Amino acid sequence: MPNASNRLDGKAWVEELQIARFVPEAHAAYRPLLMDGLQFFLERLSPARLASILAEQLQLPRTTPPARRLATLFRRCPTLHKLGQVVARDQRLALELRANLQGLESLEPTTPMEEIAAIIQRELGVVAGLEVASTALAEASVAVVVPLVWRPTAGAAPQSGVLKVLRPGVEEQLHEELEIWAALGVFLEQRCADRDLPALDYRNTLDSIRRLLANEIRLDREQAHLVRAAAFHADSPGVLIPGLLPFCTARITAMERVEGRKVTDPGSSPGERRRLARLLIEALLAKPFWSNPTSDACFHADPHAGNLFVTNDGRLAILDWALVTPLDKAQRVAVVQAVASALTLNEGGVCRALAALGHPSDPATLRAAVAAGLRQVRQGTFPGMDWLMALLDRLGATGAMQFPENLTLFRKALLTLAGVISDVSGQPSIDEVLILTGLTQCGREWATRGFAPFHSRAFGSHLSNADWLGLWAGLPLTVTRYWTGIWRDALEG
Repeated sequence: MPNASNRLDGKAWVEELQIARFVPEAHAAYRPLLMDGLQFFLERLSPARLASILAEQLQLPRTTPPARRLATLFRRCPTLHKLGQVVARDQRLALELRANLQGLESLEPTTPMEEIAAIIQRELGVVAGLEVASTALAEASVAVVVPLVWRPTAGAAPQSGVLKVLRPGVEEQLHEELEIWAALGVFLEQRCADRDLPALDYRNTLDSIRRLLANEIRLDREQAHLVRAAAFHADSPGVLIPGLLPFCTARITAMERVEGRKVTDPGSSPGERRRLARLLIEALLAKPFWSNPTSDACFHADPHAGNLFVTNDGRLAILDWALVTPLDKAQRVAVVQAVASALTLNEGGVCRALAALGHPSDPATLRAAVAAGLRQVRQGTFPGMDWLMALLDRLGATGAMQFPENLTLFRKALLTLAGVISDVSGQPSIDEVLILTGLTQCGREWATRGFAPFHSRAFGSHLSNADWLGLWAGLPLTVTRYWTGIWRDALEG
């Protein structure tokens, strides 16, 4: 363990965390790059913050496992804290690391309550009938949650709620870290060149995430998202979006209190866990994807387990709407077209759909990746969302495509959600629920299709009458493509 004399030596501390042991063997080439990146981040924190962080590490017992040290470090930096929450359920990471990072999903409060009380007093002043608890309920990456009881009028029944209060100094910490992230992308691209790794688009990817994280402290935006989400899920009796209370500010969100537990906590029967997993997919992915036939669909961009609760009456409560990401109509059409083309083994159709989702820089690599993806389809892989996202990942990893910011954030949210669903229940799959809900949406549309223009895709299924006709009429050609592909695979094998 580094001693006090070299407590500001970022490299020594990064080596002590033994990050390499947590990176899967499939990504072993990136272990030095991750260590370089974390060292770059730490050494650009202000001296006072870095000294405080490393002093805390010195106070931990010498026998503290590296996974716990890493989680402790992440807790002290809002952006790393958020990163830890995002990857805490990623099944590709070592179990020891996941177990420690999952502690970041919901923390015991450590911010002094007198500091929080001072912020509440300054922001709210005197609110008639409001009683705020003297102890906090939980602490997150940027805020502290404090219970309250409110009586709107004299003699009225009390309402239980919470105040989400930005932690003291978190704005300054976040801005400092986001400035480091702005330079980190350039640094990682340079290191990739030095280490002969694929030239990934770190700069734009980190810039996208940086802009998203900047919204973490915009509680006024979260309040607007909560209102929209509540309206969107109003017809879903199994979903609860916390209602706002009428004394919110830019630094405080006042809302109803959700009584329950994290969706990943034990206690449910296998059948209940399967129901809950299906509900997670329906509410957070399927419903927004198949809804809004002509406008943008907004997805919760931070669906880690700390933001997903099961209420005492069995509903799914979706919390913390600070981060959302939209997919516009054209992008959802392109997703459906990519899947439909893959089902018919239409290589050109898949390539055109992917080109509509991103910006291809290497058409030859794109065609090769699509051909490899269709080979998987011929071998029995269903070309659903999992297949499509894996294909996009491969294209991004080779640098053959650059993706727009919202698609990058959607992919991040989907990975987080998939990890949560896996921990809740291995069944059902995301593709299974998406297909069933998509077919249900198609059934709802059937009566109105006869009145729609032939090429109109103004449907929740994002398919026109021309698309449907093409799928049915193309079945003989699909069979030909299948057997031709099988013969080619055998020759190449």
